[in-house]
Amino acid sequence: MAQTRSTLAIIGAGVMGETVLSGLLRAGWTADQIVATDRRPERQVELREKYGIEMLENADAAGAADTVIFVVKPQDMRDLLTEISTKLRPGALVVSLAAGVDTAAIENQLPEGTPVVRVMPNTPAQVDEGMAAISAGISADESHLARATAILSATGRVVTVPERYQDAVTAISGSGPAYLFFVVESMIEAGVHLGLPRDTATELVVQTMLGSAKLLRETGEHPTVLRERVTSPGGTTAAAIRELENHKVRAAFLTAMEAARDRSRELADAARDQPEPDRSRR
Repeated sequence: MAQTRSTLAIIGAGVMGETVLSGLLRAGWTADQIVATDRRPERQVELREKYGIEMLENADAAGAADTVIFVVKPQDMRDLLTEISTKLRPGALVVSLAAGVDTAAIENQLPEGTPVVRVMPNTPAQVDEGMAAISAGISADESHLARATAILSATGRVVTVPERYQDAVTAISGSGPAYLFFVVESMIEAGVHLGLPRDTATELVVQTMLGSAKLLRETGEHPTVLRERVTSPGGTTAAAIRELENHKVRAAFLTAMEAARDRSRELADAARDQPEPDRSRR
């Protein structure tokens, strides 16, 4: 696609920034199309040697690209925007992976009309199985969403949602890997408790989760249908499900995800309540 032959800057090449970078290179981008930044000199050397990309200062990187991806902590966003706002190319697309920072907060510090796309990624992007939800700011159109989708598709799947859903997305897919790792951890510990060697229990649980996810995706059937096929009346699975229901595991998941959504809202409010930067230089 034409948009994948533009130039791109990754501001903040930590774990997720490197995940995007490596995914793009595997997807066919070339090192001379991408620049990146990181505040740590040793990290700059590492990424330059590993990928052959140019490492720049934030302002220089922002001015060098048609698409600028922010992969920074929410509390660092205001200072970053103050630093780079006058350096952006006219019409450059800004893609933000900063959790809890809404597009309006970013647009407010950038030149009027700058297109902004907000993203909630998740960690399985590190193995090209990520789930990213993207939302358009007021000046971003379908072409900007298509460009962001093309970029993020290098590390997994992408869906477009209205921005008002981003807190729910954070609770479901953004934090979701941690819930599943928690379940895996619990099942492995149960296997050990039942007498299995830890490595055997781990292999059984991990492959069961992987296979179940693949079955769910490839059949397209409702999870209730698939669960019922495993649950014979009066059988072992029915006994286990009864215990999960008795312990209100389903309700606990709902409560946990509501708590994650509420915390996402709190963090967003805190980011908006930070002092305004000095704009006298703009």
